[in-house]
Amino acid sequence: MNPVRLAIVGGGVIGRRHAGAIAEDPVAELVAVADPAPTGKALAKEMDVPLHADVQSMLETETIDGVIVSTPTELHLEPTLAALQAGKHVLVEKPIMATLEEAERVVEKSAETGLHVLVGHHRRYYPHVNKAREIVQSGTLGPLVAVTGQWNVRKHDDYYIQDWRKKRQAGPVLTNLIHEIDTLRYICGEVEYIFAEVSNSVMELEKEDVAAMVMRFHSGALATFVVSDQTSSPWAWEFATGETPSFPRSGQNTVRFMGTKAALDFPNLVLWHHGEDAPDWNHAIKREEIPCDLCDAYARQIAHFRAVISGHEEPRITAGDATETLRVTLAVFDAARSGKRVAL
Repeated sequence: MNPVRLAIVGGGVIGRRHAGAIAEDPVAELVAVADPAPTGKALAKEMDVPLHADVQSMLETETIDGVIVSTPTELHLEPTLAALQAGKHVLVEKPIMATLEEAERVVEKSAETGLHVLVGHHRRYYPHVNKAREIVQSGTLGPLVAVTGQWNVRKHDDYYIQDWRKKRQAGPVLTNLIHEIDTLRYICGEVEYIFAEVSNSVMELEKEDVAAMVMRFHSGALATFVVSDQTSSPWAWEFATGETPSFPRSGQNTVRFMGTKAALDFPNLVLWHHGEDAPDWNHAIKREEIPCDLCDAYARQIAHFRAVISGHEEPRITAGDATETLRVTLAVFDAARSGKRVAL
């Protein structure tokens, strides 16, 4: 089997993680890095591949099948459009773009060129996310009534040394909540409207410190969610799953899906149900753990990307799908600004 030749634009933390996943893949091959920053130079040297100062020179020089865009969010558009124009499939990190207008330009360009744009909502590759989706959508819980969730951490102070991380585009809503929104859409279906509040009273930067929201799904189920990067807590996806080795694992679940017959703790799956008894408060409720191994989602994402490039699989998350996740996420700011619920 011929190797699928991939290039990375943006050699920071996520670019490095993609490079590691490519190195472990038996078919994919990293052939170039484009990044003028020292991080890009270091990654290219470590992976022993050519370094380019910009995406255009890389596209004109290298033989590439697919491009991974892992720049800061506000720099996603230009390399994505350039790669599509050059006839390359793209995997762009989440959020797909900084604005809906930019996202829609990418959707149009993907359709115009007939090339795929995958988006790095990597949680869709985890077995326990797909199992939760199966449980909720199969009716095991009965009709879904309510969802509660949170993602609350205290990021280290040095995280904000770089100016771009002080901006709204790098705040916890567009950096972290967008993962949660995508997971909720994937498991529960589309969101009908959202109401939200945001605050930056702790750090007093452009980016928010905390956001709280209420969502209504098309099914009629209601959800509440709180996200913050300034709270000391054990309740965040990374702490629950151990996905990121440098973050201490707490094992504490962060989301609960509640239906008329049963409830599901997530992401470490625990099904709460009454067995053969009537599902009401007069009967004991039982705990059933559902084992799911934590795979390397980035490795699965790379394997999927090269399978899409080779024509063997259809994209798991397209530019259009990711645009809807961005639409819901940006509605948090619109709802907070207007003081009204925002219909989607």
